[in-house]
Amino acid sequence: MRIDKPGVSQTNNSQNNINTPIRSFCGRNPPIILSNFVNNRNSTLAEIRRKLSSNDVFYATAQSLSEKDSVFGAALCRNYLSTAQCVACFDEGVAQLIGCVTGNGAYVFLDDCFVRYENYSDFYANPDVVEDAGIAPLQLCGNQMPYQPSIFTQAVDGLLSDIKDATPKTTNFYVASTRQNTNGNGNGTVYAIAQCIQNITQNICQNCINAAYTSLSNCLPNTEGRSIYMGCFARYSETPFFNDNQTTDITNFIKVVGHSSNVPKIVGAIGSVALIFILIVYWLWFRLLKKSKKIKEGEPDLDGRINYNYKHLQSATNNFSEDNILGRGGFGDVFKALLDDNNIVAVKKIQVGNAKAKEEFENEVKLISDVHHRNLLRLLGWSSEGSNLLLVLEYMPNGSLDRFLWGAKKGTLHWKQRYDIIYGLARGLAHLHNEFHVKIIHRDIKSSNILLDHDFQPKIADFGLARFHPDDLSHINTKFAGTLGYAAPEYALHGILSDKVDTYSFGIVTLEIISGRRCSDRNIERTSVDYLLEHAWKSYESKKHVSFIDETLDVSHNQEEHMMHIIEIALLCTQSPASKRPTMSEVILMLTNGQLMGIRQLTRPTLIDHDRRIHIGSPYMVTNIGNDFGMPNGSEARKKAQVYNKVDIMEKEVNVATI
Repeated sequence: MRIDKPGVSQTNNSQNNINTPIRSFCGRNPPIILSNFVNNRNSTLAEIRRKLSSNDVFYATAQSLSEKDSVFGAALCRNYLSTAQCVACFDEGVAQLIGCVTGNGAYVFLDDCFVRYENYSDFYANPDVVEDAGIAPLQLCGNQMPYQPSIFTQAVDGLLSDIKDATPKTTNFYVASTRQNTNGNGNGTVYAIAQCIQNITQNICQNCINAAYTSLSNCLPNTEGRSIYMGCFARYSETPFFNDNQTTDITNFIKVVGHSSNVPKIVGAIGSVALIFILIVYWLWFRLLKKSKKIKEGEPDLDGRINYNYKHLQSATNNFSEDNILGRGGFGDVFKALLDDNNIVAVKKIQVGNAKAKEEFENEVKLISDVHHRNLLRLLGWSSEGSNLLLVLEYMPNGSLDRFLWGAKKGTLHWKQRYDIIYGLARGLAHLHNEFHVKIIHRDIKSSNILLDHDFQPKIADFGLARFHPDDLSHINTKFAGTLGYAAPEYALHGILSDKVDTYSFGIVTLEIISGRRCSDRNIERTSVDYLLEHAWKSYESKKHVSFIDETLDVSHNQEEHMMHIIEIALLCTQSPASKRPTMSEVILMLTNGQLMGIRQLTRPTLIDHDRRIHIGSPYMVTNIGNDFGMPNGSEARKKAQVYNKVDIMEKEVNVATI
């Protein structure tokens, strides 16, 4: 079940708080065991209520982690409420969400409070992380006009501007303030508040409040407006909704050195127009000098990401020391960096060896700046100074998946961890394909681009090759860019790109996770010399799935049956033509309900016999590659084969960065 509905905006005042839900949402990712989920959710919400029952507690979190259905919860009340009013609002929010049992996450907004729970904790520090749907901000404008719109608009805009500047600077990220305005019928008062989730950074709060300010400005000159974001809430109204003695003193937060209101005082004090002129010239020169310098570290820019100072990142990586390298990739190396606040991040240094380097850099920044999901690597910031192009990314302590399949950590992942990685990868891709406001195709899904956090939850990384995909087209034609072995045949040989290209790559990575083998390695040590996909198909066809499973895994009979089902899903994802492959949303359903969708029937995937496949540094029978994939023989097929070999050699020499 999924609910995402705006409610009726309430009319509040300090004496009568009517808690009417404005917006509620029930997630669609089902819990593993419903009874465990319900118990954990109830326990979490009960603990939050207990915390809110204490005096002067307006924000509370709690979690219940027993069994497999962990629940992390948070609630936030407006600071103008009494303890009883806060708890009453929370209870109303819980009543709205209690019916959400087919999804493991939900939230509800009310004028006086906000309640949210998820099966992950990422949203505590980054409220925009929404696992199973991209939720657009909500703007609610009243329908009443003031007597003198221009005067009212000027007063409210000034009030909202001050609140925008002050809220992120307060200790509790909350401001309530008023402003007198002359509305034609005597003096009137406008009431406004802004509030951010308390445990986020000042920068995240500032970006959210900036967006809320813009949203509320669009409501003017209506006499009231609300702006709802996952990380903040802002409201103004001509009707009082808090007491006059509940305002916040924001004087110290909105003072600006050199503000024009100070100029008359300076003039009166020194009585010198010449000095005023000198001061103005100096101020303009100083501003120009600052602008000409590189942007300081920590200053938000480009969709709210932080523009870091290059020298600071250079210092944090010990001058990009070899000792700090986390991984090497086709587009640059990745370094571990310790920032001044003792936070560890990963810094990707883009190689500027070709004309497309800047384009790839900007492409990755633009794409992942707006994408927030538990299974997608988060961009923290960037730096662009001349030819020095840097991306600042989340640091993943367990590095990339390939290390645990055939690298130094081979054999250390048990089946539950491997299944969670498969499921998380599917959810991340489904978000890119179906749940973001535009469709994004990653184009380079492979084990070295799947990073693992401290709980071995996967995050998709390296969006340098990602592309937007128009919703009204079944596919687009483009040049091949990616990694052979993981790339779908119609894309690698014909340049036909669709979301089913990522589905194919997902199938290959899933087979790698189950087998513990690289897709491009031959099965020499076992009973054949088949490559991975061919070996998987023969194992399925002969009903000997067990021979395909990683021999380092100690699995029970029930786990073997589960793995056989996952192998079938992976083979379904590698079918040709692409229309036979499921969407990633369908894959999630197949992973969770234990059945293949509909009446799908597995057919042999497109394979190249080992006598005719591409060998690095060896000739290839161009005639056969044309026949296998429906390409004409001759020069076109030969050209495709050369591209195939060239890209494959590059990938053998340079692995994409491990963070």
